[in-house]
Amino acid sequence: MNVFVTGASGGIGYSVVSHLAAQGVRVYATDITEREMPEGVTFYPADVTSEADIIAIRDRLAEDGVILDAIINIAGIFAIGSYIETDADTLRRIFEINYLGAVLVNKTLHKLLKPNGRIIITTSEVAPLTPLPFNSLYSVSKTALDAYADGLRQELNLLGQRVITVRPGAFDTDLSRGSLDKTEKLAESTDLYRSQSAKFYKIVKFFIGKPKHPDKLAPIYYKALTAKHPRLTYTVNRNPLLILMSILPKRLQCFIIKALLGGR
Repeated sequence: MNVFVTGASGGIGYSVVSHLAAQGVRVYATDITEREMPEGVTFYPADVTSEADIIAIRDRLAEDGVILDAIINIAGIFAIGSYIETDADTLRRIFEINYLGAVLVNKTLHKLLKPNGRIIITTSEVAPLTPLPFNSLYSVSKTALDAYADGLRQELNLLGQRVITVRPGAFDTDLSRGSLDKTEKLAESTDLYRSQSAKFYKIVKFFIGKPKHPDKLAPIYYKALTAKHPRLTYTVNRNPLLILMSILPKRLQCFIIKALLGGR
């Protein structure tokens, strides 16, 4: 089995490629940051938002006669801030990496995918939920990616190929730890919400709870690859408080958030 994985140097990505390689899967992996890979993993440094980089990888794989059983999209970044104050470059970058990067990778490498191949797209547990303030930069990009997965599923289903979504909750990765750090420093980057930022950090820390090790998530990807009848969506380590908040009427959600954080 040949599988291509993006975001392979990150916490979830590295656990996934390590687990797949240990199961005898031949893994071709990429990330913008280089990292020594386990045996059985061929690594290509690349930027998922660069069409030239991804085309170059596709051409190398094609030259080597590689036909892919699956493409796994894991690459992603986190950003925190208010929509009113966040600079355009940050807004553009998070969508280019979290959303357009996956679109570009799947579009470019699809020519190498087997007729019955699979594409696995990593979104987030927050993707189907109502966004929280300041976290929306990240969650909305993942919501867009989740909707893209649904659209791509409908199209590739007509060709006999599967699209599977994985929605991880909190896992102990650099991205997760970095999200807390950035949330804690929100007060330094906002003029409009300084009084709310400290309270928001405490709420986020409480909601995250105790993240699980990404090695606990990796077997889900192997299951999605090999199951005869895989689920359309795998959600792992869901946060019940986030789910509860999201099912409340939106007017009530706004009332609760304002009561917790305070307004002007």
